[in-house]
Amino acid sequence: MNIPLIAMAIFFAYLLGSIPTAVWVSKKFHNIDVREHGSGNAGATNVIRVLGWKTGAPVIIVDVAKGWLASSLPVFFHLAGPDSSLLVNLQIITGIASIVGHVYPVFAWFRGGKGVATIFGVLLALNFYLTLSCFGVFLAIFLITWIVSISSMCAGLSFPLLLLFFFNTPSTVFKVFSVLVAAALIFTHRKNIGRLLKGEESKLIWKSKDKKS
Repeated sequence: MNIPLIAMAIFFAYLLGSIPTAVWVSKKFHNIDVREHGSGNAGATNVIRVLGWKTGAPVIIVDVAKGWLASSLPVFFHLAGPDSSLLVNLQIITGIASIVGHVYPVFAWFRGGKGVATIFGVLLALNFYLTLSCFGVFLAIFLITWIVSISSMCAGLSFPLLLLFFFNTPSTVFKVFSVLVAAALIFTHRKNIGRLLKGEESKLIWKSKDKKS
């Protein structure tokens, strides 16, 4: 293994994840820091809640792309043989680095988002059909509740279950990663869980017109 190149890929993956899309977009186009409004989270959901879908949609796209690109770095750098367990393991490592970067971004004083969109991008790079299945769970729960947090947690919890029963993989690291993703989503949504228990969690509604600066 090319250890220096692997270390470089992990470093680049963290930097990709650290791009604070929500913060930069809110400051550039609306002259506010989205972390000071709404839920205080630097993620696409809070951007949509505070500034509307026209601003939030590009944030989602970039955050997903960050995770996909970071998890694809081992493929681009030819760090392991195609379809090998080692390649999958390296993709998971760089994917985790991008998720850590999103939650603790060096470019935004380590105050980032919950990582849902970036995790989605990582999963797209790892297993496209498994990711679509998890998205199906998210969409079904969201259309029933209109609450992003509970939809995200349900999708996260479905990830290891779907992997185990329908999309089995020879990679033990992938199985462990699926459990860690589910646990991480629960942890990063702990404040949302508190609001859900109190009946105070807000629903995400369509804003026809973005908030002006």
